[in-house]
Amino acid sequence: MQTVGRMPTGMVAVEQERMAVGEDAAPLVPDYGGACLANVVPALLERPDDAPEWLPRDAVEADQVVLMVLDGLGWEQLQQRRHIAPTLCSMTGGPIASVLPTTTATALTSLSTGLAPGEHGVVGYRIHVHGEVLNVLRWTTAAGDARQTIPPLKIQTHLPFLGQRPPVVTRAEFARTGFTVAHLDGVRFTGYRMPSSMVTDVARLLRSSEPFVYAYYEGIDKVSHEYGLGEHYDAELAAADRLVADVLGSVPSGTAVVVVSDHGQVEVGARVVPLASEVMAHVSLQSGEGRFRWLHARPGHASLLVDAAVACHGSDAWVVTRDDVIEQGWFGPNVSAEAAARLGDVALVARTDVAFIEPTDSGPFDLIGRHGSATAAELWVPLLVGVG
Repeated sequence: MQTVGRMPTGMVAVEQERMAVGEDAAPLVPDYGGACLANVVPALLERPDDAPEWLPRDAVEADQVVLMVLDGLGWEQLQQRRHIAPTLCSMTGGPIASVLPTTTATALTSLSTGLAPGEHGVVGYRIHVHGEVLNVLRWTTAAGDARQTIPPLKIQTHLPFLGQRPPVVTRAEFARTGFTVAHLDGVRFTGYRMPSSMVTDVARLLRSSEPFVYAYYEGIDKVSHEYGLGEHYDAELAAADRLVADVLGSVPSGTAVVVVSDHGQVEVGARVVPLASEVMAHVSLQSGEGRFRWLHARPGHASLLVDAAVACHGSDAWVVTRDDVIEQGWFGPNVSAEAAARLGDVALVARTDVAFIEPTDSGPFDLIGRHGSATAAELWVPLLVGVG
């Protein structure tokens, strides 16, 4: 098992070599049967005798485990900043794949359920549900709060954590959100308001003999969205590294602290691309997000939409159809009928550092850092293990 300081192996190295020689990169599709975010929880909770080689032995052999999610920390971003993350870079582990799309709603659901997106059905940040577009993180549609009209447990029906009910330590304000119900239903929820309280609660739960604790911290993702990958990002990564050190220092001796992330980041800034009028002539609505934008075709316009998307946006995006992503396993080897119905007809999956803008996909501030696509910067995330 490699340490975080070494060059990634396998597909990561191939992708870096391809980029170094200037060849056009292909979209990266996770190996859903291998070193993938969807396989982390089953490996930790089932503790198989033949544990996967990508999971350090310390995580398999420990009597107590903390699974700590640092939202928004990509492997590439960490490697570029090893000097400001000494705790993380002293841990054992390496890169694993997130899922597609590389977005929080989809990736955290795959992490908690142990399923690929095509099985759990949370196939994006904004998904098409019966003629409406559901913002999964806010659980809203154009009409507002959708918890009653689109019940979370109808969208995602699988139990998290293999049906066990571990303690989950996350932001207190997430307690009653639709997304929490969708991906964490039935857990024992502990809410915190300050990071120091997360450390205290994790340690308290472990002292009470809990074998497995899940903890979530969203700071890196929030800062990268608002400020990009500059000095604010560096400061937040340093703070998150200290947070991991605090957790390691507070847990009972012998506890394995497993750090993982849901996706990486790219800095888009002002490089936002409105869809060409030639494309919009064939579009009825849009879902997805800026770097994985689903286009839903007007009746009878699907093939025309593909041609227009390639002609107008093919230099910035991989243009793929619903059939493409299903047949090529982008969302896993099996895609349910319900999940397939939530996809558009054609996707613009950003290959350069751009975002495809749709007017109703907005928030309180312009996003500088973004994710969602199938690039190495977004797909590869760290899985690191330290022992308290």
